[in-house]
Amino acid sequence: MQTSDPIERVRTRNGCRKLPVIGVLLGALLTVAALGSQALAAEAASPAATQAPWLDTRLGFEERAAALVSRMTLEEKAAQMQNAAPAIERLGVPAYDWWNEALHGVARAGGATVFPQAIGMAATFDVPLMDEVATAISDEARAKHHRFAAQGQRGRYQGLTFWSPNINIFRDPRWGRGQETYGEDPYLTARMGIAFVRGLQGDDPVYRKLDATAKHFAVHSGPEADRHHFDARPSRRDLYETYLPAFEALVRQADVDAVMGAYNRVYGESASASRLLLRDILRRDWGFKGYVMSDCWAVDDIWKNHRIVATVEEASALAVRNGTELECGQSYAAALPVAVRKGLIREAEIDEALTRLMTAR
Repeated sequence: MQTSDPIERVRTRNGCRKLPVIGVLLGALLTVAALGSQALAAEAASPAATQAPWLDTRLGFEERAAALVSRMTLEEKAAQMQNAAPAIERLGVPAYDWWNEALHGVARAGGATVFPQAIGMAATFDVPLMDEVATAISDEARAKHHRFAAQGQRGRYQGLTFWSPNINIFRDPRWGRGQETYGEDPYLTARMGIAFVRGLQGDDPVYRKLDATAKHFAVHSGPEADRHHFDARPSRRDLYETYLPAFEALVRQADVDAVMGAYNRVYGESASASRLLLRDILRRDWGFKGYVMSDCWAVDDIWKNHRIVATVEEASALAVRNGTELECGQSYAAALPVAVRKGLIREAEIDEALTRLMTAR
């Protein structure tokens, strides 16, 4: 039965995808999937991990993640909350880097199909085509990841957590990154963003094809030079009618797995440590169940540039307590254990944050 929604229609019609790149990838996918399975089997069979409950596939993802987190030291937990998460050999946990890019094709990971810039694709107003584009991107991303994993490579741009799409609103043509967005219209941005996320994450009812990330939350539309200290104070009407609708749509309609906070402040709070944005709006009002990450080194901005607090320990604790589980940067690993000892944050709050991250992994 054909649905009237163009986004749903592309997901339910029969037959092969029309993009020619898919046919080329099928053989590669079959080969690298086998290699990836062998690597995972060998990893699971390591002496440290054979009895581990977090490798018991009969348990739910969150239950397995919580069991793993409970075995970590405080220092190990903090290190896992940075984008370059180190291996924990005694627990059988491999290294993982959360940083991967796919704005209009898999980036910085070798040869890949390059599609038009985001604003060019938005200009087509072709929502089903955007779904097909994102599906092609995620096919290539999966193939590349399996090959990297089979070769023991787990560095940057070799994972399955992608920091795309950029659904900021392009209001000022002087903004030098406006081409990364879907333009100035909140509705079009939402429709294109939904299709892109669905194509990236796939439609399997149990497993994600990969994680998409809606960025940069929120009120981030340049200029670049001011973003590390700027305080955005839109009217509440402008906030809810212009800057938030696309993010809400991706959370409610596309079930996006991750949200990236912006560098700037919003009403005096760092967007990466904002109780209003991250706890009240994102989780309470919209029911977001995924994880939140900072833009790169945005946690440092909290104390160095915004000067909301005086130390890196206070900034790290504030970010985690208000909902930023993952940091792109290098502050959390050293600062969070100190923050716990100083009483700035409880270890239980770190456990809750890290469980979300390990559930995604």
